[in-house]
Amino acid sequence: MSAQLIRIWPAAAPSEQAVLRDEDLVRDLLVDSSVLRVNFVMSLNGSTTHEGRSGGLSGEADKRYFELLRRVCDVVLVGAGTVRDEGYGPMMVSEESANWRRERGLPGHPVFAIVSWRLDLDPESSIFTEAPVRPIVITIANSPGDARDALSRVADVVVAGGSEVDFTRLRFELEARGLNSILCEGGPQLFGAMLRSGAVDELCLTVSPRLEQGTPFRLVSGLLPEPVRLKLKSALAGEDGILLRYSP
Repeated sequence: MSAQLIRIWPAAAPSEQAVLRDEDLVRDLLVDSSVLRVNFVMSLNGSTTHEGRSGGLSGEADKRYFELLRRVCDVVLVGAGTVRDEGYGPMMVSEESANWRRERGLPGHPVFAIVSWRLDLDPESSIFTEAPVRPIVITIANSPGDARDALSRVADVVVAGGSEVDFTRLRFELEARGLNSILCEGGPQLFGAMLRSGAVDELCLTVSPRLEQGTPFRLVSGLLPEPVRLKLKSALAGEDGILLRYSP
């Protein structure tokens, strides 16, 4: 049985205070317009990794929600550093999610889009060679030309900015390909850059009920010109964490 989740905010009517089904959770995540969501898991003392990876913080409830976020998106957007640190492979959802997507006229799997300033990515990686859908690599005009040529054989290489990624351009390029529901899975450097540009529509944050030792890696890397206030949209409770959704 998948991990149980119960809505704790907004307050549900007594008749709705039941364990949420996948279809209930998916209904909340579907939108008619374009959306850019960011998804993270974090310990109680603010760390986004356990032994160098976020997966060590993730419990069954978070894994279930993580899969549903991928189920409803058109494209999964990840920074190249996170791709390496987390050991990403080809972007594939579960068979159940793939069937759900096909029944609604979507490709079985979302597109994998990787943001890389330096293009230090291996074209022979399974990310590209075993991809069920051709990936996208998003870079800048100042990136190495030879690396861009090598990656263009296995992915669509998109230039979005000169010396820094232009997130308005990035989003335009994705939406021009019909990729309107964007799920960003980090990392903190990419999230910080997105916040500074005002590109984020939603933050999905799982708070894992554990305290990590050492100096925590924070949710946002880099300076923000001013604090970003968020509004709570929903809160779900599971046995192994609280799942929060915020909007700016």
